[in-house]
Amino acid sequence: MSLHQRILSEVEGRILSGEWPPGYRIPFEHELTDQYGCSRMTVNKALSELVKRGLIERRRKSGSYVSFPQVQSAVMEIHDVKREVQALGLDYAYRLDERKLRKMNAADAGRIDLPAASRLLDITCRHFAGGRVFCLEERLINLIAVPEAETESFDTVAPGSWLLGKVPWSTAEHRIKAVAASRQAAQALGIATGAPCLVIERRTWSGGAPVTSVRLTYPGDRHELIAEFAPSAAG
Repeated sequence: MSLHQRILSEVEGRILSGEWPPGYRIPFEHELTDQYGCSRMTVNKALSELVKRGLIERRRKSGSYVSFPQVQSAVMEIHDVKREVQALGLDYAYRLDERKLRKMNAADAGRIDLPAASRLLDITCRHFAGGRVFCLEERLINLIAVPEAETESFDTVAPGSWLLGKVPWSTAEHRIKAVAASRQAAQALGIATGAPCLVIERRTWSGGAPVTSVRLTYPGDRHELIAEFAPSAAG
């Protein structure tokens, strides 16, 4: 674990445990620099990531504070695709298309926050519902965080299901967008190139260390997102 990941993990742990409650002022950057014996840039990188995750907020000339929860929000859970299919009353099937061990490259930088040349497991697979392709899964797994994944074949178990049972996650980020199917995705999904698709990109961390990044591509006419929420007390 790099020093900035260690700082990230320890600060995140204090927040998630409740040791540092909402409104608590995080030690100033120069205080953390002295505490960890590192550069201010290292501390700033760790705190900036916590700001992106919504765990802390920065106030001009005042410092950084643990964020208060949003009064109203729609929470996205991490779902197991197999359970999604079974909830529809359809038969589920899984197929591994490609599994390869490789080093991180420039194209991965926007998907998973790891140093250059870090070792990854790159998996492409498909999930089926009632005999039709339900979604295409493209996943990167950080082998530093999950070394046992290197020896798992994933021939019969989907990586998402396997990770949920193996690695506790502390933070997740979802990005949801509508796209036109690329030629490669269209071929995998059995749809026309350019057909509308729903893409969910998710990254998860455990104790500040990146665990996995996954891109799930669904045919646009076969998936919907539902979020349940209630009005705030203010009405």
